[in-house]
Amino acid sequence: MDNYTIDNFHTFSAWFDGLLNNFMPSWLATTIECLLVGVGLLLVYALLALFYILYERKICAWFQCRLGPNRVGPWGLLQSMADAVKMLIKELISLKHIDKFLFALAPYLVIIASMLCFAVLPWGNGLQILDFNIGIFFLLACSSIGVLGILLAGWSSNNKFTLIGALRSGAQMVSYELSVGLSILTMVAFAGTMDVTKIVEAQADHWFIFSAHIPALIAFVIYMIAGTAETNRGPFDLPEAESELTAGYHTEYSGIHFGFFYLAEYLNLFIVSGVAALMFFGGWMPFRVAGWDGFNEIMGYIPSVVWFLLKAFVLSFIIIWFKWTYPRLRIDQLLSLEWKYLLPINLFNLVLMVLIVWQGWYLGAN
Repeated sequence: MDNYTIDNFHTFSAWFDGLLNNFMPSWLATTIECLLVGVGLLLVYALLALFYILYERKICAWFQCRLGPNRVGPWGLLQSMADAVKMLIKELISLKHIDKFLFALAPYLVIIASMLCFAVLPWGNGLQILDFNIGIFFLLACSSIGVLGILLAGWSSNNKFTLIGALRSGAQMVSYELSVGLSILTMVAFAGTMDVTKIVEAQADHWFIFSAHIPALIAFVIYMIAGTAETNRGPFDLPEAESELTAGYHTEYSGIHFGFFYLAEYLNLFIVSGVAALMFFGGWMPFRVAGWDGFNEIMGYIPSVVWFLLKAFVLSFIIIWFKWTYPRLRIDQLLSLEWKYLLPINLFNLVLMVLIVWQGWYLGAN
């Protein structure tokens, strides 16, 4: 695995851990390492959110033949930073007749769920915060926490519009979690493990989207549709429908509390894209072709982090493309799409994948 890319974060982490343990007790070294990982996670989380805000605004402008942000900084690159500063200094408005504790708790639940999922992603060769043998199960479990924050936000606001938005979001996220989970389970059945590292290793020679044939392609298409709905993005943005519900479940939020919902929405876009890159496109693995040794060596010179981010950004572009292409669905259309079409196809596809694995009808089978 160390020969696939030029970078190897296993070596650096082992060296850094040994360096700390040489100068201090092991418990103190572990504490410092955890603090550094936490600070790094928060920093990357914030920077990615700022990037994605600008990324979508530029893509949206391109689709609509507009310039997009072009005032703050060269080519408008500092617009997201200016928006973040403005959000941080905005007043937190105190409301009457609300459940104050649950109202304040809701955005933190959304952020915590997002960050836990964020920590499971394999960023590069040895660059992963949480790595254990049930990583995919942990990822699916943490992703389901976010809907609790949205439901609490809508109910505790004591507003009919926020309540309607929260109920829509609850119905939508619970429904489409089934398709997201089954699509991932289809690829887990093919990989034979829920360990994120082993799933990436299994794609060293062939990404699953190529080696698993038609069931992988079907699972990928369903995952992208369901993942878009899971993140409440257009054309599945009924919980935040501006024309009907003002802003849906976070209508009553202001300042940094609104910012938490805003950040989580964009980071969930990255997480959905990152999981798709992990399960279908090899995670941080470079693109390799059997027998093309020279080509494979050149691909290995591209850092593993670049491979993962590039795949995630391309897949995010597709999801953003959905939003700015298709009109918003009605709630009955949205639920019919899941329960009448995606779920039955997903169940059939899972059985088909199990059959293919059982019979060894896939690329690389012995």
